[in-house]
Amino acid sequence: MKTNGARFLEGLNIPFELREYDVDPDDLSATTVARKIGMPAEQVFKTLLTTGGPGAFVFAVIPGNAELDFKKLARAAGLRKAEMVSLKDVQPLTGYIRGGVTIFGAKKAFPVFVDETVILFDRISVSAGTRGTQLILSPNDYLRAAAALDVPVQTLDLTRTAPEVHS
Repeated sequence: MKTNGARFLEGLNIPFELREYDVDPDDLSATTVARKIGMPAEQVFKTLLTTGGPGAFVFAVIPGNAELDFKKLARAAGLRKAEMVSLKDVQPLTGYIRGGVTIFGAKKAFPVFVDETVILFDRISVSAGTRGTQLILSPNDYLRAAAALDVPVQTLDLTRTAPEVHS
């Protein structure tokens, strides 16, 4: 199935693979998607729309097995604070529903902050713009396509480190 994300990449002549999977609306987690498409969760990047207040929106793109560190994102984006956009606002702002959000082909381009681990892999997976379809492409191509959105794109450490367990 052709998606806005796929059409956007085609327009830039960026090679990608579309990989489809069965959607469970009760479990949209990136770790589940990773299992269904046969990739490690750290290579399946989730796209989160965050806000720093009225009219201040940024995308955070992080590994599927990680949690976003809102303080790191706010600092990088020059915001006082950052938090998730309310679920009811995701579709009006992006044109996509939860589990299908991608930076490509969104209603409006917002600044993109990508976790630095993206460059560790030959191929990564991101939503194609609809639930049940992922785009598989190289991290360099992903970042090149992001830059074509004409918004700031930054790669940095965006995730929380799990607390150490002492035995």
